Amino acid sequence: MKTLTPSQKGAAAEAAITAAVIQLGLTVLRPLCEGRRYDLIVDLEPELLRVQCKLARQLPGVLSVHLQTCRHTPRGYVYTNYSASEIDAVAAYSSELKQAFLLPVAEVAGMRGVYLRLEATKNNQAYGVRWASDYELEPMIRKLRRAQPRRGKLDLSSRISGL
Repeated sequence: MKTLTPSQKGAAAEAAITAAVIQLGLTVLRPLCEGRRYDLIVDLEPELLRVQCKLARQLPGVLSVHLQTCRHTPRGYVYTNYSASEIDAVAAYSSELKQAFLLPVAEVAGMRGVYLRLEATKNNQAYGVRWASDYELEPMIRKLRRAQPRRGKLDLSSRISGL
């Protein structure tokens, strides 16, 4: 992936996440036009999940998921983060691990980035650590599908943490 442009890397991550979701037997919907903050929608039957796709970079012991976007305007660079009003989850794909992860927006809203730990910390700290294994795509989707539908908007954080 080193020789790909950022757009190509993003497209590859989105394609890999789409394939992983389809292999779980779910339908993936894509917007017909650009301009939305989500890249795809996963049909959880009956609810829809708005997903922003990201490429996770593997660093020593962790996966790094960059969540901040940047664009150039006549007034300079504008940096933005994701919120629950725009997306329901962030899906991250690691090309090194050939694996996808799903993070509820409630856990990453407003953040510039997040680390998913693959190995124990050198000082064995566990408090506040986000273990990559806790966010693997298939178990997260299974949890969402088993949870009882709620009235109104999909609230991933309470549905996942309550299981």
